[in-house]
Amino acid sequence: MEGLRWEALRPGGLRFAYGRGQFPPGLDSFLLASLPKLKAGMKVCDLGCGTGLLGLLLLQREGALTVTGLEIQPEAVRLGERAVLENHLSGRLTFRLEDLRETALPAGSFDLAVCNPPYFPPSSGPPPKGEARRTARTEESCTLEEVCRAAARLLRWGGSFCLVHKPERLADLVCALRESGLEPKRLRFVCVRPERAPSLILMEARRGGRPGLRAEPPLALENADGSPTAELNRIYFREEAPL
Repeated sequence: MEGLRWEALRPGGLRFAYGRGQFPPGLDSFLLASLPKLKAGMKVCDLGCGTGLLGLLLLQREGALTVTGLEIQPEAVRLGERAVLENHLSGRLTFRLEDLRETALPAGSFDLAVCNPPYFPPSSGPPPKGEARRTARTEESCTLEEVCRAAARLLRWGGSFCLVHKPERLADLVCALRESGLEPKRLRFVCVRPERAPSLILMEARRGGRPGLRAEPPLALENADGSPTAELNRIYFREEAPL
C-alpha cells in the first residue's frame, strides 16, 4: 500500500501498520485497550477492528489471548494480516472479512468483546473524506444499536463488552446496551484535566449482569503543567507499572 507506515507500541514491542486514507492510531484505541480486565486464555472479539490496532494493544498487555477481528473493509484486513505475520501472532490474532451484523461466528463463543465504534450519526455534520474514514467515524454502515446486538450475541453469559464513545451519546449508549441484554457495569470519563469537561467515555457492560453501574474516578490525560499523567504514560507503555 502506498504510504504504509509501521510503528511499534513500545521499544521492542508489537508493531502495527496503517496507510493513507485511514485514521492514524488514535488516543481512543489506547484508552479502550486499558479498560478490560484481561486474563490468560480469554477469547476476545474486536468488532469493526480496522487494521487490528486494538487487538495488538490487548495482546501487548496480555499475550495469552486469542483475538478475532471482524472488519468489512478488505484493505484494512489485508494490513491486519500483514501485522500478524510481522509480529508472529498466527493463531493468536485472526481476521474475518465480515459484516459484524451478519457474522457466522457461533453465538456465545467469546469472553470479551471490544469496539471502537463510529461516534456520529450520518446526519451530524460534514462526513470525513474517504470511505474508510466515513465507515470508521459515522454510523453509515453500522449503528450503535447494531454493534450492541452483535456483541450480545457473540458473548457468553457473564461475558463483558468494553467500548469507547462520546459523552453526548451516553444516554443512547446505555439504552442500546440494555435493549441488547447488556447491563452497564463500569463507567469512566476521560478528560484532559480534572477540571475540564470529559471528551470521551469508557464503558464496560456485562451480558446478563445485574443492575448497578459503578462510576470510576475520571481518567485525566494531563498534569497541571501540561505533561502526560502517570496513568497515560502507562497506557502508552512508557512506564513499566501495570494498569
